[in-house]
Parts: sequence; structure tokens; C-alpha cells
Amino acid sequence: MQKCDNIEFIKVTDETSIDIVEQLAKEIWGEHYPAIIGDKQVDYMLKKYQSKKAISKQIKKGFEYYLIKHNNKNLGYFSIFPEKKKNELFLSKIYLKLDKRKKGYGKKIIGYIINIAKQIELNKISLTVNKNNITAIKAYKKLGFKNVGSTIKNIGNGFVMDDYKMEMNLPASI
Repeated sequence: MQKCDNIEFIKVTDETSIDIVEQLAKEIWGEHYPAIIGDKQVDYMLKKYQSKKAISKQIKKGFEYYLIKHNNKNLGYFSIFPEKKKNELFLSKIYLKLDKRKKGYGKKIIGYIINIAKQIELNKISLTVNKNNITAIKAYKKLGFKNVGSTIKNIGNGFVMDDYKMEMNLPASI
């Protein structure tokens, strides 16, 4: 197992870093999601949610994107959205390159996200995950998330996101 110390999380704030996220999305989605949702839905979702234009809009709405780096190499990215009224941090996206999965990076990333949630005094992290993304579901459960139900969202063009909602309750700060 490869160690994952010295991981860096770089907040995405400019066009150059948004371009990097867009390229990582194409690479990671292309290697992981066609088997789960098919090529046509992957292409559609990349344009709708992971294009430079879409990422820029999301950032303007309050989503925070972070590049995940190790030894100055991009491993992946994640996006979060604080939902203060719900007292939770929504983990919108978390993606790692194929060769970086199952090496301990996920635990480090979730640890960082937990710290963000605590800093802004939120007591829960939530996410949605495709019901057929068995590997990710197992990883989330191992990291402490619980499946709290199903959600189906029409995303247009004849496609739906058929997901589980998962949550992690954070202990209250003393």
C-alpha cells in the first residue's frame, strides 16, 4: 500500500485551476462511470456538471472546489457546499484517479472535509452516490457514512440520477 502523507488540498479559485478540474473530471469519469451509467449519460453529465462553465457557475453559487495533490501531482478533486439551514456540509463531488483509489487517500480527504465542517460549525456531512457504484458505497460505509435512503433526480435529456443519500453525523465540539 502506498502511503499518502503530504497530501495537499488546493482551493480552486481561478480559470487555470478550473481547467484542471475539468480535465480531471473527463479522465476520472471516463475510466469509472461508463460501466455504471453508460457513455451517453457520462458525456451529458460532464457537460452539465463538470464543464468549465458549470464549475464556474457552481463556485459563484457557493460551492467550493479543491484539487487533491501529492508530490505536486493532481490526484483528483472534491467539491463541497455548506447548507447552514440543514446544519450539514454537502459533499457534492469527490473523485480520485483510478490508480490512487484504495490507497488511503479517501480517508485523508474525508478527514479534511470533516475539519472544514467542524470549522464552520456544521454537524453532518451528506452526499449522494449512484446505487450501482458499489465500490464507492463500500468505501463511504468504511469511512463512517450511513445509507439514509434513496433519491431519484431527473437531470434532463432522458437521464436520471438514481442514488442513495448517505450521511455522517459529526460529534459535537466540546
